[in-house]
Amino acid sequence: MNTLLVNHLNPKYGQRAVCPRPPFLYSNLLLLFKRWSSYTEPRNLTSVSEFFLMGLSDDPELQPFLCVLFLSMYLVTVLGNLLIILVITSDPHLHTPMYFFLSNLSLADISLISTTVPKVIVNIQTHNRVISYSSCLTQMSVFIFSACMDSMLLTVMAYDRFVAICHPLHYMVIMNQRTCCSSVLVLFFLSLLDSQVHNLIVLQVACFKGMEISHFFCDPSQVLKLACSDTLVNNIIMYFFGTIYGFFPISGIFFSYYKIISSVLRVPSSGGRYKAFSTCGSHLAVVCLFYGTGLGVYLTSAISESPRKYTAASVMYTVVTPMLNPFIYSLRNKDIKSALCRLLSKAG
Repeated sequence: MNTLLVNHLNPKYGQRAVCPRPPFLYSNLLLLFKRWSSYTEPRNLTSVSEFFLMGLSDDPELQPFLCVLFLSMYLVTVLGNLLIILVITSDPHLHTPMYFFLSNLSLADISLISTTVPKVIVNIQTHNRVISYSSCLTQMSVFIFSACMDSMLLTVMAYDRFVAICHPLHYMVIMNQRTCCSSVLVLFFLSLLDSQVHNLIVLQVACFKGMEISHFFCDPSQVLKLACSDTLVNNIIMYFFGTIYGFFPISGIFFSYYKIISSVLRVPSSGGRYKAFSTCGSHLAVVCLFYGTGLGVYLTSAISESPRKYTAASVMYTVVTPMLNPFIYSLRNKDIKSALCRLLSKAG
């Protein structure tokens, strides 16, 4: 038998061990391979139970300031939007399509900020940035749903202003109660579809190479960056749906305001033009704020490779925009201000 003396002592007899060459090499190579694969094998999705949110800053001295800042913005946003909903529902003069969509926009803003900010505050207070896998999927789904509702409600509101200015005689026929309720219901299901598509894309990821999400909430693009496998198809599907849900609302808004501007410019008196523009000034300001900050976040992620800069830019889109919407509509809209004064006089 072809054998080879191995240069170590037999622990039992104190003699040199003799073993066949092929089994020795095979067994040692197999052992090395198993050890190497145990360290390099990616963790399966079934074993992933939680992620780690990196947050906005690691500076411990900055955490109390961030906590107070986010708590203040959250309270202002929720109370401001709830006040708008209360004013619209309590005043019969505001029971019109425009303010019906505005109240739904306020609900979407409350949902959008409530998805992310409370978790940030809890993480700072408990010094624990861990989020479970199921909670991450839920947060991601609700966030996308709320953002999509925001975007498409702004489009429907632009169409409402187009009908009111360009076809005033047919306004109540076109924008009747049935049409308004059906529109919101359709937007609800479209937003739900978009959120579930993103959820399914993330669920297709079979393994992760890390558990740290470079954000203060579960952003689907950041979660996909942790995937071990090739995510090209998933990214194509995600950006395809993102393009559809982004391109059509923006196109609808641009078309509506193109028609509005063309119609207003044909008004002979300057007073008439000012009155027509004032009816859609608040909506136009909210549109510019919403899509301007969204575009800023996209450009920041494309230009800068720093996760912190991308996270800081996302605060404008996810927190600041919902907070400023009530101020824009209450300060620029005479109907809201008048209804608010009437509500306060009744309460007093």
